[in-house]
Amino acid sequence: MRLLCADDEPDLRTILDLALRLDPRIEAEIFPAGDALLERARATGADAILLDAMMPGMDGLETCRRLKADPATAAIPVIFLTARAQEADEAALRAAGALASLPKPFDPLTLAGDLLRVLGR
Repeated sequence: MRLLCADDEPDLRTILDLALRLDPRIEAEIFPAGDALLERARATGADAILLDAMMPGMDGLETCRRLKADPATAAIPVIFLTARAQEADEAALRAAGALASLPKPFDPLTLAGDLLRVLGR
């Protein structure tokens, strides 16, 4: 599965990379910002996208909205990683087009499995 990820925190990008490499079914490419991910998704597609909800510049919500507004990327499932698990926040993520959200902090040993479960794989 080809997965594109975006998170602005360098340490978290490293942890994401290590956590996702634990599952050989996942080929992840990780970006420091939503705009870079959006450009790659438009150019090459993806099987799924994992976004940090809160990033400087184009945040995860805006990245998701733009992905869903573009016919080339609209069908790609988007999952958020977020420390904000309030019901209102979850509603905003769904309204932007997200399939689901996973909590931050996450367990690096179970992240890949959690992600695949949410995607129904």
